[in-house]
Amino acid sequence: MRQIIAAGLLLLLLLFLPPWLRAEEPSPERSVTPQSLQTEQAAQESGAGSDAAHTLRLWDGSTVRTLTAAEYLPGVVRGEMPAVFEPEALKAQAAAERTYLYYRMSAAPKANHPNADVCTDPGCCTSWLSEEDARAKWGENFQQYEAKVQQAVADTDGQVVLYDSAPIMAVFHSSSAGATAGSGEVWTAELPYLVSVKSPEDSDSVPNYYSVNTFTAEEFRAVFQKAHPEAKLSGDTSGWIRDVALTDAGRVSSAVVGGVTVTGKELRSLYGLRSTAFTVEADGKSVAFHVTGYGHGVGMSQYGANALAKEGKTWQEILQWYYTGVTIGLYNG
Repeated sequence: MRQIIAAGLLLLLLLFLPPWLRAEEPSPERSVTPQSLQTEQAAQESGAGSDAAHTLRLWDGSTVRTLTAAEYLPGVVRGEMPAVFEPEALKAQAAAERTYLYYRMSAAPKANHPNADVCTDPGCCTSWLSEEDARAKWGENFQQYEAKVQQAVADTDGQVVLYDSAPIMAVFHSSSAGATAGSGEVWTAELPYLVSVKSPEDSDSVPNYYSVNTFTAEEFRAVFQKAHPEAKLSGDTSGWIRDVALTDAGRVSSAVVGGVTVTGKELRSLYGLRSTAFTVEADGKSVAFHVTGYGHGVGMSQYGANALAKEGKTWQEILQWYYTGVTIGLYNG
């Protein structure tokens, strides 16, 4: 148990560092059979375990605010998942957000906000969208979308994804390239509930599922040699990138560029790629990255969750699809 918690804390420290520090893990062919559900409802009379029973400290960039989880969670669901998604996908997002919140609250404070549990900066914690900003963003659709978000939070009231009776590090990303990544491929520690599984989204359901980043020889050289001045990038581009190695999930784990070995994560960061699921095309005068999906690839794929919801999966089944060996229930820690 202590080893799992220690590994989780290490991963959390790495989670929001630059994208090149994020990678992935094995057996993308394996299917996940959901475990038997163990969903415990919040106590109706005492409210024990409910969102209203938990308070948190939120740093909004200028002040620390005290909120209940019931007040906080709609903001992160609004900010993190498109409100047009299926209700069961939104419920899975709400439960994942709640789980991540309690995971954070049980960990050491972050240096960015030592007096608060979480913040509204997506580069540090998760994206949070206020009701006022949601009204401006959604316009005439606000009432419809807000009702879906509030229902997703209410229908999952108090429910948390648990492994060994503790909240998991319920990370998620936008879309996968056919399979998610394992935590050990993205960060350094391998968590048993964050392994590679199939993910059903495709180009028909995900905007910009495929993207291309193209650089002239001069542009590519300038970016890479700023980070690695020792790299030898002369002549045409066709010989610059060699020995591209892939993870079992089909993402680039490493490559040799101008004689320098770098990770796929660093290439993603240097060239602004949407994920590490890419191929490289060098025609002598330019370098093009053909990229699939968006995000680090670990945990729940949001577009995959939406696809599973359209297939009739419940929010519990969606969570147990992406987080292996977990149960779902109340957490009163």
